[in-house]
Amino acid sequence: MSVLDEIVAGVRADLAVRQAEVSEAALRQRLADVSPALDPMPAFRAPGLSVIAEVKRRSPSKGDLAEIPDPAALAGAYAAGGAAAISVLTEQRRFSGSLADLEAVRAAVPTPLLRKDFMVTEYQVLEARAAGADLVLLIVAALDDATLRGLHDLARGLGMTVLVEVHDEPETERALAAGAQLVGVNARNLKTLEVHPEVFGQLVKVLPDDVVKVAESGISGVDDAARYAAEGADVVLVGEALVKDGDPTAAVAAMRSSGGGVR
Repeated sequence: MSVLDEIVAGVRADLAVRQAEVSEAALRQRLADVSPALDPMPAFRAPGLSVIAEVKRRSPSKGDLAEIPDPAALAGAYAAGGAAAISVLTEQRRFSGSLADLEAVRAAVPTPLLRKDFMVTEYQVLEARAAGADLVLLIVAALDDATLRGLHDLARGLGMTVLVEVHDEPETERALAAGAQLVGVNARNLKTLEVHPEVFGQLVKVLPDDVVKVAESGISGVDDAARYAAEGADVVLVGEALVKDGDPTAAVAAMRSSGGGVR
């Protein structure tokens, strides 16, 4: 069993507990009280480099990264630095995240929010929107084509933006076939956790011009962000480098400016 398979198995087990506590019908009722989803795409498409700044306590590859006792305060620092969106890890077992973190950040900042998790069911998409998320992540490697398209269409129907993550050319073709307009190229192989920074430069060549391109993983600082921008990234998604930085506001601003223009 790969690392990704193990993570998804844990996600499904935790999901079953939440589903037993809150029905899908109850989630759908909550949607009536949630403000319309914010659209990050105009910012992502603007000249320069956008930053999706991540609230991330730990990872399977690096272990504990930062305690983050107040995710809302960290999100506020990211927003002050000009983050175009903020990603909040909600997976509990491997990343020490929760929906409570997402809700706390939603209450604190007006920035578009990404629920970063391993989405495998419609229930999770509804959870994300009910908690105030504006974007969801769909990982092609974790989904069959029917599920990928179904979750993509559900999220779009809820007014959300979908970040579709790929790792190789076949996955990229599947993402585009599902209608993806925001594609994240993850340099980290989720089956082995190894990072291959050259993957972005390879896959960006097969992505259409009208698709917004996001570079994920392997970004330890401004130089990496600038390299990805030079290779064609519109957006970088950064977690570890920001949560470990003593000045996340300045770090976000520096990464934005590294792309040849400030958004």
